[in-house]
Amino acid sequence: MKNRLVVIGLFGLSALTIAAQSVDVTGPDGKLKVNVSCESGKVSYTISYEDKQMLETSPLGMNTNIGDFSKELKLVKHETSEIDRIYAQTRIKTSSVHYRANELVCHFINVDDKPMQVTFRVSDNDVAFRYTLPKSGEAGSVRVLSEATGFRFPDVTTTFLCPQSDAMIGWKRTKPSYEEEYKADAPMSDRSQYGHGYTFPCLFKVGEYGWALVSETGVDSRYCASHLSDSDNGLYTIAFPMPEENNGNGTVEPAFALPGSTPWRTITVGNTLKPIVETTVPWDVVEPRYKSEQNYRMGRGTWSWILWQDNSINYADQVKYVDLAAAMGYEYVLVDNFWDKNIGCERMEELVAYARQKGVGFILWYSSSGYWNDIEQSPLNHMDNSIIRKREMRWLQKIGVKGIKVDFFGGDKQETMRLYEEILSDADDHGLMVIFHGCTLPRGWERMYPNYVGSEAVLASENLIFQQHFCDNEAFNACLHPFIRNAVGCMEFGGTFLNKRLNRGNDGGTIRRTTDVFQLATSVLFQNPIQNFALAPNNLTDAPEVCMDFMKQVPTTWDETRFIDGYPGKYIVLARRHGTTWYVAAINAMKDPLELEVDLPMLAGQTVSLYVDGKKLEPLLKEQPIKADGKLKLTVQPLGGNVLVK
Repeated sequence: MKNRLVVIGLFGLSALTIAAQSVDVTGPDGKLKVNVSCESGKVSYTISYEDKQMLETSPLGMNTNIGDFSKELKLVKHETSEIDRIYAQTRIKTSSVHYRANELVCHFINVDDKPMQVTFRVSDNDVAFRYTLPKSGEAGSVRVLSEATGFRFPDVTTTFLCPQSDAMIGWKRTKPSYEEEYKADAPMSDRSQYGHGYTFPCLFKVGEYGWALVSETGVDSRYCASHLSDSDNGLYTIAFPMPEENNGNGTVEPAFALPGSTPWRTITVGNTLKPIVETTVPWDVVEPRYKSEQNYRMGRGTWSWILWQDNSINYADQVKYVDLAAAMGYEYVLVDNFWDKNIGCERMEELVAYARQKGVGFILWYSSSGYWNDIEQSPLNHMDNSIIRKREMRWLQKIGVKGIKVDFFGGDKQETMRLYEEILSDADDHGLMVIFHGCTLPRGWERMYPNYVGSEAVLASENLIFQQHFCDNEAFNACLHPFIRNAVGCMEFGGTFLNKRLNRGNDGGTIRRTTDVFQLATSVLFQNPIQNFALAPNNLTDAPEVCMDFMKQVPTTWDETRFIDGYPGKYIVLARRHGTTWYVAAINAMKDPLELEVDLPMLAGQTVSLYVDGKKLEPLLKEQPIKADGKLKLTVQPLGGNVLVK
């Protein structure tokens, strides 16, 4: 590793030239450049890619209870180094990552000579930065009152953003839960729906220059989760949670021990969408929080609640879903709310034993519980108390349950981040995987927590059941997620419906607008290491055999992901590799058939299995040769899909 240290004399700082106050760092290939500047006591940065301005002068700094580090700052030295490492990571879009970046650490002092460091890591398409406060004097801890951190985009920028909702609204006062609707290609001048800015991740189209995806990673019990403010003439700033979140409990101001660091803020840029979809920066800059002695198994699951709803949470119906999982060769069945009342603990032990005989593992639902919402779904008041939580987890481990799904969290305050981490840590002690629902965005958690296996944090499949509006917009939303939400973390969507009508009898309720092949494609497009699909027992006899055969084989973990083509909200073509098998999925949200010529060099000269929509939009399977140059022409029907397998 190469290191370079530049020290600036403190007493001569006022006489320094502009160049001495400005520091550059580039990515390994030289195309991505970050400039950090300290002028008139304020620190800022800019980002360019291939000499095109992607981020204009944007502020840095924070104000804390031990000092203000947002003004009257001096740059005293900076250090550079190179990072080059390979790491293996299950449960994300690729299984092996080669991370190469250049690191810049800038050391500042404020008017009271107290130090702050800003660390930048710059790879070929990703920028990550964070603040570090060393221990200085007697203070052993710090409370962060606010951040000056901002992202200023050029005037030509348009946005693809999800608004941050009001706190304590929605079902049983459970929001915010990252389930609002996106607006695509909106001007920066548009105000957010609720006036609270936007949830991470945030996608920006910088005119004809390219794209930028802004998010954060490495959030754990030592900080709150943040979001972006509304735009102020192109400037978005870091915003902390609202006081009303968590029913008003807990502070919005994060605190940590000294020395300590904030989470990483990330910006992925490129002149195409390829680096956005393929980025691994959420995991590149974080480390595991603990090691596990467990060997967790990823896989597919069935889930009665999504179509059969609360009335299905009984012993007889759950046997049907265990049998469905066994028939499909799936690893799990998820039993949702009210199982403690409608089945009971003793009969649940019998049900888990029955499933074990069929080779099916159990995942059980819990409310996050407590004093921050009005949820009645049970089990209640188990997960928010360490004494009760550990006792419950010992029982789960004893009867052979493999995981839990914890629902209805209360916001993004630090105390809620602490609860997420405590649930994960205690669950790992008892051999349990954890899915979060009604929750925050995962921020590097696949790498940080070995038993973390999914988060909703999206307008997910249950909304298709609740309102026809969401069925009508299913394709539009599905064409957003690979570029935005699913680009930065696994997404427990709970989809792939083969019912035409979204109810128990396949004869009422909302109407699915998308084709069967579209649904097959989403099983590949939406990445989550444990996928609880929306199949139902009736699909064994009423769904096309070609679809059920596909769903028996589709994996949930991937060794490689490649962006092929697409535009957010319109269409997406994405390739994923599991072992030696490639899956290429395409969907079309537009009103007309989509004619594409795609480049698939990994399948050049081969014959693949191609799933397409027929003339009556019925699913068809055919053999399709690919030219020696890897080119293939595809026709994707409106609200339809294609899937290639080889």
